[in-house]
Amino acid sequence: QRKKPYDISKVQHQRLFSKGVFHNPGEWTCSSLKNLHKQGCNENFASFTQPFTILLLSGVQCFSLYERLIYVHSLLFPDAPVHPPVSETHPYDNQDPKNMPADTGYGCKMVDGVVHVYTRKTNMDKSSELDLLYPDLKEYIADMNVMMALIINGPVKSFCYRRLQYLSSKFQMHILLNEMKELAAQKKVPHRDFYNIRKVDTHIHASSCMNQKHLLRFIKRAMKKYPEEIVHIERGRGQTLKEVFETMNLTAFDLSVDTLDMHADRNTFHRFDKFNAKYNPIGESILREIFIKTDNHIEGKYFAHIVKEVMADLEESKYQNSELRLSIYGRSRDEWDKLAQWAVKHRVYSDNVRWLVQVPRLFDVYHTKKQLANFQEMLENIFMPLFEVTIDPRSHPELHLFLEHVVGFDSVDDESKPEHHIFNLDSPLPANWTEEDNPPYSYYLYYTYANMTVLNHLRRRRGFHTFVLRPHCGEAGPIHHLVSGFMLSENISHGLLLRKAPVLQYLYYLAQIGIAMSPLSNNSLFLSYHRNPLMEYLSRGLMVSLSTDDPLQFHFTKEPLMEEYSIAAQVWKLSSCDMCELSRNSVLMSGFSHKAKSYWLGPSYSKEGPESNDIRRTNVPDIRVAYRSETLTEELHLITHAVRTEELDAIDEEDSLTMGPLPGQR
Repeated sequence: QRKKPYDISKVQHQRLFSKGVFHNPGEWTCSSLKNLHKQGCNENFASFTQPFTILLLSGVQCFSLYERLIYVHSLLFPDAPVHPPVSETHPYDNQDPKNMPADTGYGCKMVDGVVHVYTRKTNMDKSSELDLLYPDLKEYIADMNVMMALIINGPVKSFCYRRLQYLSSKFQMHILLNEMKELAAQKKVPHRDFYNIRKVDTHIHASSCMNQKHLLRFIKRAMKKYPEEIVHIERGRGQTLKEVFETMNLTAFDLSVDTLDMHADRNTFHRFDKFNAKYNPIGESILREIFIKTDNHIEGKYFAHIVKEVMADLEESKYQNSELRLSIYGRSRDEWDKLAQWAVKHRVYSDNVRWLVQVPRLFDVYHTKKQLANFQEMLENIFMPLFEVTIDPRSHPELHLFLEHVVGFDSVDDESKPEHHIFNLDSPLPANWTEEDNPPYSYYLYYTYANMTVLNHLRRRRGFHTFVLRPHCGEAGPIHHLVSGFMLSENISHGLLLRKAPVLQYLYYLAQIGIAMSPLSNNSLFLSYHRNPLMEYLSRGLMVSLSTDDPLQFHFTKEPLMEEYSIAAQVWKLSSCDMCELSRNSVLMSGFSHKAKSYWLGPSYSKEGPESNDIRRTNVPDIRVAYRSETLTEELHLITHAVRTEELDAIDEEDSLTMGPLPGQR
């Protein structure tokens, strides 16, 4: 039997909002969600949330989703193919530029930190500019300031905290009532269990995607197989692999996991500098350059081999997939071409792997070394090659092929580093940013997102796939990182600081923004395992998934993702349903194609409620999916109904929601 929607006028704590800028608790939330919707390029803005924001923007009377939420069991057909058809040809085989889309003749140039596209390559002016919209800087900063004011507002925090506590309690009630029913539903499904459902490692770095034993064996094998190969240039003279190790007084027999010293330990806690040093085998940066870099004297040969071995392990497991991060630094224009040539030349591809490109926030380092004159030069190095290859794929054939398997952008660095500048309307434009200080996190994210938005519009016109923004966010540092992440990101990685920000946590829940969490990584760097909020987020209904981050530093086994699941299951006593829900979330959050997800989750996976679920593929009972959709519907209905209600009685309160002084105060 369906429950009746909440009567908002009967919820006592809503009375707190009857005075000030926002007259009820729904208004601020809807304002925030509308701001998110207006940014315009959140490619997969939560299908449940979007109808509510569209209705609010259009002013149409809100309808109750209770009336359209249909509780049906997944239609069961005898056959449920779960494996997408495998392509008979390698995606990098067709490198002939003649077989690629033709040049459009467009021109492009960067203006105030954002690329503009024109219908011709000469006389690029307003008259020939294509109308490719991107978020307005003034509007972005204004929205960010509103968000910052809201998250520190007392009544708003109280409201969100109470709703989150309610969601936690409701989930516990659901478990008490339905846990046995969920287990019974899983037992009825033939063949399917946690081991053979699709799961995606949504946050993992390519340079540390192998475990330490794997890397050790590979280094020993390379020393025996390629001892005379010149791998490094030192003072104009080539050094062979054998000579490199001789300078360190090491042989293959001497090497061990302890000698490599790449595993994080108790000494890396809150020491990101020490953690970064762990990327150097035996503490030698030259070995990092030789074995885990794409751009070196041997053109990334060894790194390609070891990544392909990791890919082979994933293919053997069949049900595990990864989204590996590769780095683009923005120091020169040819970085993209070198990366694409590495992937195509060494045929680094797997159906189980998609790429994300991470951009380290290291402008201050490059500027100090005189490698970059200003921040706009860094943006040009990152984005201009992408616009050029979109306009004319034949100009960068390898890059065009490589980008077909890149799903998004990531922004990485130590978030705990202090920021000396606050992003506002007085901030220098990228061309004028010549300071030694690094731009703030929100500055990086805005210009990355703005350029990505224009690029997506152009790629969509050409029939190419688009990208999303999935930054590291909320691992440490100030709370405004999570505000920028909420406004601009498809998913975020870590999100630990949401546990201290109930307003943002509630908004992330309402918008169903994905959070890739890595408890083992956090345990070594920022937050001990038992304090990790993953279980709290999951119980409340946030879109969370488990990921490994850096298996080389944090894991011991050949299957680091399964290691992550097994430890989480033991520590938090996760049920089979919980683990399968996390796996399903990871696929939904991932950048794999709609076609692949249709096989892995079911052809209706993009619909709402239990209708979207196919238990034969996901092993997630319809009861759990119905609970999640019903609860989210209830919260959204509560908020949207509050915006329209006029039944609240005005009451006096001491504190106003306005950020300025009260009348008569200075």
